[in-house]
Amino acid sequence: MTDLRHYDTIVAPVITEKSTMASEQNKVVFKVAGKATKPEIKAAVEALFGVKVEKVNTLVRKGKTKRFRGVAGRQKDFKKAIVTLQEGHSIDVTTGL
Repeated sequence: MTDLRHYDTIVAPVITEKSTMASEQNKVVFKVAGKATKPEIKAAVEALFGVKVEKVNTLVRKGKTKRFRGVAGRQKDFKKAIVTLQEGHSIDVTTGL
């Protein structure tokens, strides 16, 4: 049985043009919890998707200031993880869990 904390670690897949290009190099991009560490992210991906992870790179995307109906607002900061999978392993993020 998978640990429920894994579902808190991985928030959502990031589906952009850039992340789709990265999938050709066996990389998958996820939005993750702000306090998630690289070992936690690796364990969550391996447990939830049944794949072997080679390495995990993380970054924090700072929130942007945007205007909506003339009122300035701010988007939240969020953490992204670029997960490199071992050869022969793959994840189809379009199907979901």
